[in-house]
Amino acid sequence: MSTQRLTWRWRLIAAVAITVRWVLSWRIDVQGLHHVPRRGGAVLAFNHHSYADFVMVGWPVVRRLKRPVRFLAKREIWSSRGFGWIVRWAGAVPVDRADPAARADAYAAAAAALRSGDLVAVAPEQTISPSYELLPMRTGAARMAREADVPIVPVVGWGTHRAFPKGASNRLHRRLPVTVRFGSPMRVGEDDDVAEATTDLERRMTELLHEVQETYPDGAPPGAAWVPARLGGGAPDHLEVLREHEQRERRWSGPDDGSGS
Repeated sequence: MSTQRLTWRWRLIAAVAITVRWVLSWRIDVQGLHHVPRRGGAVLAFNHHSYADFVMVGWPVVRRLKRPVRFLAKREIWSSRGFGWIVRWAGAVPVDRADPAARADAYAAAAAALRSGDLVAVAPEQTISPSYELLPMRTGAARMAREADVPIVPVVGWGTHRAFPKGASNRLHRRLPVTVRFGSPMRVGEDDDVAEATTDLERRMTELLHEVQETYPDGAPPGAAWVPARLGGGAPDHLEVLREHEQRERRWSGPDDGSGS
């Protein structure tokens, strides 16, 4: 079992992130990092609620455990002027949701990385949730964890969506509280049903998400755009978001790899 260490490129990415965090004075509260293995592969399944989720997931792992994280990232990011160099240097796995063959290749690459001892970060919801509640999860995370015989570590974050929301202008908030919770790892045995395992993963992540939302330092101001409607906020209604998501799902094709942005 091999374990990848930080390359000079990863160290440069980390230095940039540390500098930005220092300039903005973000208050990042991390708990449960001990659930991430220090050696060997694991799937880090995270909630997708902002364009800065990679910072939320990668920050504590890179900074404290000195381990790189391979993200499944949609192919459009690779050609982005602002972030393309980051995903390339970080060894991210490109995903083309419109191409079934490319999706299958991405899944195979992620499973191979897990078997070689890498940490692979996956957003089972596939896309950012405008309601800030969890969207239905695809089974890709459970399937690749079962195939590679590695654990799934649920990861939930809260706060980065206030600075990098979907469908709104980015805001460089100073002293922004960001909460990150790593949950207890779960195993998917070779005889386990991946749909049932995904349901269990969604339940675990929902519990973690509600916990971090309810204990967030800035609370849940009534009507605030970044607060879910369930908590009295101004985010879009979750049922309407689900209806739109179902329509979008019908347009996507290909194997269920659980990736996306």
